[in-house]
Amino acid sequence: MSSPARLVVMISGAGSNLLALDDACRRGDLPAQIVGVLSDRPAALGLERARARGLHAEALPIAPGESRGAHDARLLAAASRLQPDLVLLAGYMRILDVAFVHALPGRLLNIHPSLLPRYKGLHTHRRVLEAGDDVHGATVHFVTPDLDGGPPVLQARIKIKPSDDESTLAARIQRCEHVIYPTVVKWCTSGRLRYHEGKPMLDGRSLETPVLQDFDL
Repeated sequence: MSSPARLVVMISGAGSNLLALDDACRRGDLPAQIVGVLSDRPAALGLERARARGLHAEALPIAPGESRGAHDARLLAAASRLQPDLVLLAGYMRILDVAFVHALPGRLLNIHPSLLPRYKGLHTHRRVLEAGDDVHGATVHFVTPDLDGGPPVLQARIKIKPSDDESTLAARIQRCEHVIYPTVVKWCTSGRLRYHEGKPMLDGRSLETPVLQDFDL
């Protein structure tokens, strides 16, 4: 991949991972540049934050009566115009259709706040507390049509404290996310990480299980 790599980030909310990725680019830790930020929600705080940094930011809400497929086709066209090397889902809350995912094989990544395959979907912090688990984490994975089911690459893990509630746990997980997402993107941009025949390849070897990084937070 040529340097700097072109990144498109898709968000629905505050965009904290977007900011962490952009910070890594600006520091020179990540040989890439964010060429566009796309959101399905015009009021997303992340759009405002992106524009404050001089980034191209665009809202593409679903139109009344518009099908999921038609909306995703518009979204894909907007992303494609930016000529991305990677498209990064960073708190993008709509499920993408098969055509969108298949158009970006090995170039579409997501970060999910759980130790996948546990706790796919929403409300992961609440669910892990209700289950009484000892540990929790976040996962960066390649995106496939299976919701939160694409091959995982890197996981952050923390111990759950007796004092944790949903808010404190979410905050600590978010700090981990801000480290592991730029790390995986750097692996991609440096050529260390590739997607081959449906599997991640790290340093030339098939990644059968994700790399695990423990955080003491």
